[in-house]
Amino acid sequence: MVCLALIAAGLALGSQALSRYVERRAHQALEDAYGGALQIQDLHISLFLKVRITLDRLVLQQQAQPNAEAGLPLISIERVSAEAGLWELLRSPIHLRRMRLQKLAIHVPPRHQGEGRFPKVQGGRSRTARFVIDEVIADGTTLEILPKDANKEPLEFAIRELVLNGAGPDRPMKFRAVLTNAKPPGDIHSTGTFGPWQLDDPALTPVQGNYTFQNADLSVFHGIAGTLSSQGSYQGVLDHIAAQGTTDTPDFTIRVSGNPVHLTTQFKAVIDGMNGDTYLDPVNGHFGNSSLTARGMVVGNRGEHGKVVKLDVQFPEGRLEDVLRLGVKGTQPPMTGAIRFRTQLIIPRGPVEIPEKLYLDGQFDAGEARFNQFKVQERVDQLSRRGRGEVTQDQEQGDVASDLRGRFTLNHGVLTLHGLSFQVPGVQVSLSGTYGLLDERLDLHGTARLQAKLSQMVTGFKSVLLKAFDPLFAKKGAGTLLPIKIEGTRSSPSFGLDVKKTLKETL
Repeated sequence: MVCLALIAAGLALGSQALSRYVERRAHQALEDAYGGALQIQDLHISLFLKVRITLDRLVLQQQAQPNAEAGLPLISIERVSAEAGLWELLRSPIHLRRMRLQKLAIHVPPRHQGEGRFPKVQGGRSRTARFVIDEVIADGTTLEILPKDANKEPLEFAIRELVLNGAGPDRPMKFRAVLTNAKPPGDIHSTGTFGPWQLDDPALTPVQGNYTFQNADLSVFHGIAGTLSSQGSYQGVLDHIAAQGTTDTPDFTIRVSGNPVHLTTQFKAVIDGMNGDTYLDPVNGHFGNSSLTARGMVVGNRGEHGKVVKLDVQFPEGRLEDVLRLGVKGTQPPMTGAIRFRTQLIIPRGPVEIPEKLYLDGQFDAGEARFNQFKVQERVDQLSRRGRGEVTQDQEQGDVASDLRGRFTLNHGVLTLHGLSFQVPGVQVSLSGTYGLLDERLDLHGTARLQAKLSQMVTGFKSVLLKAFDPLFAKKGAGTLLPIKIEGTRSSPSFGLDVKKTLKETL
């Protein structure tokens, strides 16, 4: 019994002395490695076959940084649990086998003044290792990169699961992580390396890795739907991460049409950790038999919920039916043919559905376009025949192809067409007006320029009567120039003369 009491007393005294020794070395190692003032609320060490260490409320206050949040620590941890052999704890560097961190929060201060927006990975300074940790488990970690601009929101990463291997301030650490993505909701699985920690400028700490993102629900964005998967890689430093990868959405849908398409993209992007803005250059997309390229940015401001998307979109080769299937109701697109267009695209922040807040400003060129609706195509064929003065149809002829081009803007769900040019053999139509994406209402007005004279478009007695009016409608080198209008809905359009305009110009 006396021996056991002496052993117990020795272990107790040894634990107290070891606690003081470890606490001094912990302060020295962490302050030297990361720069700053370390605070530990409580420390416990137990000695048995191996050493067990517990620390409560560890806070490492960052060095003074320009524009840093006042009082915000560089690192804070609610509880630290570690295991080590006695000899591993006493030697230099300190060697810990396993460490578990609860509620780890890292706040990376802004990069020092004078740096460019996209710095080189090299440029900070790391310290000689005073500790090495074989494995760190830090589930529930938050990483926040603070911007220089007070009007910008910090870039935040919620890391639900995190395992680090080979941790130390002088070396890159391997990691496995699961990040919780807010919008669209889902888990991002990532592996890679992090570090070494750059003492003079933590924002320059290197990071690189690969990621996968599966089954993300796009319906959280108002007005679209689909299940997105993505994979890729990234590299850079904490406040400037370059990423590249692919996305696959087999059922991408704009709700105004309800027609799913298989959308795939390949992208390159830069995430600016100073303000959370993302720069896309480029995004190459493909759906159906069409391809597009987009370049631009996704930006936001502090205090304003969400971000603004600003893109320049090039559609160098595509199919009209693919575009209409994506944006117009109905299982069969109203037109087919080749199309090229370019547009500025802006999606403002806010809870309004995307088709209602989407802004477009561009121009298009659709060649060899044909209408799928028989009645509409029949009208176009008839218009072409009459425009050429062929008033009888003695033999069958194929559908007439139409050439469409013009400028357009889309704002608050209303498509406005400027100088729409519609051309078939014998006829050239110029129109301006609107089309409602949501109510599908048409309101287009313009002129039809026909090759034939008015009297040549009919036969018999009507032709004789109309010859007197030929000079009135033969204007600007055209056989006939008629004011026209297209009204009604997409499914039931109404074509006719713009009577008011006709009378005004005739009189």
